[in-house]
Order: sequence, then C-alpha cells, then structure tokens
Amino acid sequence: MSVPAVEVRNLTKVFPLSLRKEYLVAVEDLSLTVNAGEVYGLIGPNGSGKSTTMKVVLGLMAPTTGSTKVFGIESRDVRSRNQIGFLPENPYFYKHLTAWETLKFYGKLCGMRGKELKDRAGELLALVDLEGARDRRLSGYSKGMLQRIGLAQALIQRPKLVVLDEPTAGVDPIGSRQIRDLIFKLKDDGISVFLCSHLLEQVQEVCDQVGIIANGRMWREGSLHDLIAIEDQTELVLRDASPELLDKIKALIESEAGGCAELIRSGHPRTTLETLFLDIVRESREAQDLKDREKLAAKEAKKQKPSSK
Repeated sequence: MSVPAVEVRNLTKVFPLSLRKEYLVAVEDLSLTVNAGEVYGLIGPNGSGKSTTMKVVLGLMAPTTGSTKVFGIESRDVRSRNQIGFLPENPYFYKHLTAWETLKFYGKLCGMRGKELKDRAGELLALVDLEGARDRRLSGYSKGMLQRIGLAQALIQRPKLVVLDEPTAGVDPIGSRQIRDLIFKLKDDGISVFLCSHLLEQVQEVCDQVGIIANGRMWREGSLHDLIAIEDQTELVLRDASPELLDKIKALIESEAGGCAELIRSGHPRTTLETLFLDIVRESREAQDLKDREKLAAKEAKKQKPSSK
C-alpha cells in the first residue's frame, strides 16, 4: 500500500485570546487522509478551520495536539516541504518581473540552474498557457493569469503534493475553467492535490474525496459519489420502457412483487454538494448554539448557587 500524501490524525489547534484566561479552539480532533494521486477537497464556511489545517500540514504552524504527515514525514520536519508545492489564496509576486524571470527566480531558490531551469520554466509556461505572455511584467497580468503563474511557481520543483488555497478566488469563469483543467492535468500526472475552495460546483467537478469542516470539526467525509447519494431513495434507469411496462412496474411496487427489465443503472439518486454543504453547516451551527446555551446556563447556575460558609 502506498504512503498517503497527507495524513492528519486527531489534530487540535488552540489559540490563546490575549491576556484573558480564554482560548479559541480553531481545529478540534480532526482526522483526514489524502491518498497519493487523488484530489481532496476541504470545504467549510469562513472561520471553520480550513486555513489553520492547511498551515499545520504545510509545517507553518505547530499543532497543539495530534500529528500531520506528508508522505510519512512529520510536517514540522523541513524535509517534508521538499515534496510540497503551495499556492496561497492571494500569492505575492514581484510585479516588476516578467513571468519568465519569476519562474527562474523561484527555480534558483529551489537549487535549479542552467539548462534544467530554462527547460522547466518553458515547460511550465506551456502547461499554464502563458507562453505568449512570458516577457510581460506581472503588473500587467489579470487575476486569472496571476493565479496560473502562481500554480506554475508551485510546480517548479516537481512536487508530489500541491496544496491550493482558494485557487480560483476572484477569477472569471474562463480563468476558473483553465485552472480546473490544470488540476485534472496534475491528477493525470500522478500529483496529489489538497484543495480548499468555497466554489462547491468546482469541488464537485474535480475532487475524488471531500471533507466538510465546520466549527473546527469534520462533519462529513468520503468519496463524492457516496456523499451526495440520497440514502433513503433508490433510482432505476430503464432503456426503451413502454407505458405498459411502466404500469406493470408501478403495480409490482404496489404489490411488493418482483419483475424484470433491462437495468441500465440502479443506486441512490444524487443531491448536490451545495445542498449537502448547507445542511451540514446548519446542523453544526445548531449544535454550537446548543453548546453555547448550555455553557451560559451553567454560568448562570453557578452565579445563583449560594456560597457555603
């Protein structure tokens, strides 16, 4: 069995709040696995803990408890970063540089030189469809073009894992489609992708596995096929079914008898990822509201309790 690209086990991250004796639990007992060669989408509302989880995976932040590994190496070990390419939501570039100069700059930071660097820069410009703009300064690039050159720099050292934080934020539909196609290309090349996005339709198009996080906890995780199945319903698809046959099927259902027909597909009908996401967020908020009310009630009860002398 191959080593998972990302393995998060019982991750909890707590932040102290100022000088008060209070703290914020950003992520609580979170576990997830990104298998090698798959696209994993982590989705959740703002403040749900997505970015904190990604920062711990990238080794930019230490967990309070639990562990994160990248291809079997602890995230806090510098060696794990040799395997990772990262595209943040708002990447920063030196705008006075051209695309060609930008890729050469990042390549040199990764220890690449000479023909190897030139060949890799040219290969990546072709991959992200920016060959025609290679000598244009980044100050003249659109948001979509900047995201694509950002993805190119994330790939400069041939990583086995690419982490994408909102890769299509602020990008027009054409640019979004180009980035989606690039994610498919990465998957075809055997590169694992750990994706964080608010665009549920995009996640539904590209991801093999999806995790839905809210209030710092994982509420639902699994293959996209299983997650959007409506479990208490069954769907049958027939080819060239006559009205008479449909009437017979209805009669058989009513009498709970069996029948036969050419069965093209059977299984659970699909909901949408958006509907599932909204249901889970609503459920998580209701649970958090109940928790807050119980905490408040306990405080009030403690205040009203007479002190013993």
